[in-house]
Amino acid sequence: MEDIEVPTEHLHEEINEHANPRNKWSMYIAISTAFMAVLAAIAGLMAGHFSNEALIEQIKASDQWAYYQAKGIKLDIIAGSNMKDSNKITKYKSDQLQIEKTAREFEKNSATFLEKHVILARAVTLFQIAIAISAISILTGKRLLWYVALLLSLTGIYFFLTGFL
Repeated sequence: MEDIEVPTEHLHEEINEHANPRNKWSMYIAISTAFMAVLAAIAGLMAGHFSNEALIEQIKASDQWAYYQAKGIKLDIIAGSNMKDSNKITKYKSDQLQIEKTAREFEKNSATFLEKHVILARAVTLFQIAIAISAISILTGKRLLWYVALLLSLTGIYFFLTGFL
């Protein structure tokens, strides 16, 4: 039986290639890009969450405005009838004021959630651009592009954190 020869020269070249400083740089790019992708995924998830919350709050506000109109119609019917009930008129007007207050609060909440959605969507966009530039950096071997990607990521992190405040 023949002995199997292990190609040690190939292993030696492989080790030298991995020890090459450019490969360390490639590893830094790979790790930073993975980090950018994680942040983009989290920011995207949270942006979607805030968008959904904004929509829910707006639906609640619309429901309150419909309720407000219903009270207004009842008020008009009672005010226009021959048998005016001043207690009911006062109650319906009071109810309308409370309903309006609740509706405006839901609208305010919706606007707040939508603002957070927009801020996080900006973060996602910056992270995605940074990922693309990192890829171009590794393909072209230009470190300056990676630094630009890191700067964009830092800006994305700023928006990411701002979206939660």
